[in-house]
Amino acid sequence: MTDNSPHDKPSQSQLDTSVPQSARVWNYWLGGKDNYPSDRAVGDQIRRTNPHIVEIAVAARAFLVRAVTHLTRDVGIRQFLDVGTGLPTVNNTHEVAQAIAPDSRIVYSDHDPLLLAHARALLVGTAEGATDYIDADLREPDLILDQAAKTLDFEQPIALMLMGIVGHIPDDEEACSLVRKLVAALPSGSYLVLYDDTNVIHPETMEEMTRSWNESGQNPRVNRTPEKIAKFFDGLELLDPGVVSVSRWRPDGVEVGEVVEVDDFCGVGRKNS
Repeated sequence: MTDNSPHDKPSQSQLDTSVPQSARVWNYWLGGKDNYPSDRAVGDQIRRTNPHIVEIAVAARAFLVRAVTHLTRDVGIRQFLDVGTGLPTVNNTHEVAQAIAPDSRIVYSDHDPLLLAHARALLVGTAEGATDYIDADLREPDLILDQAAKTLDFEQPIALMLMGIVGHIPDDEEACSLVRKLVAALPSGSYLVLYDDTNVIHPETMEEMTRSWNESGQNPRVNRTPEKIAKFFDGLELLDPGVVSVSRWRPDGVEVGEVVEVDDFCGVGRKNS
């Protein structure tokens, strides 16, 4: 981590462990250990409601790996701004990018106190590159951009990663406005990588899952149609195969023939001007 990261570990009193938090629930589904009984209880409840959720979580993380690998190895991107990163588990953005290009620079942003407590210890990158953490919410784009500029060079292409986060902005216009503001600050040759929940594969279970979460969580969520997810890429050049289920975005050769669509849809778009 660089010296830009917060140094003070939040006290236990700052963590309301009785209220489930989406990043910690996601961490639980991915097999992580940075979660509390309230998170596991809601995670199990949602899994009973939607037995596909762990499959979705695994497929979404696999998409992150493939997208970061493509951008680092094939495109030459060396800078990533990962907003709403959640809690570290395995195959985090910096691990994937720096395994290919050790000089890659990654800035994570989130506002979960538990992530703040663990970020300096767990999000450690290579000596050749840089890995930093910003304590900021997606609704604070100016703060994110200002702090990220201490680590990233905004004269060079940057990949903006919004992985499962815009669903926490229920209003479509507000969500698009926040994404546009972040993308507008990026130079030509940058990329937007985004996925979020839909309700087109298993509509009833996805709607029930969202209802259950909104009754028990702090941050409400919405399911968006693939068409609405595509709106986040307006003005960008969408890479093939466009907006698709995360399991359908350039699956590895070993996955061909075994691909099962899940209710997280994604895309990768290039900013050309």
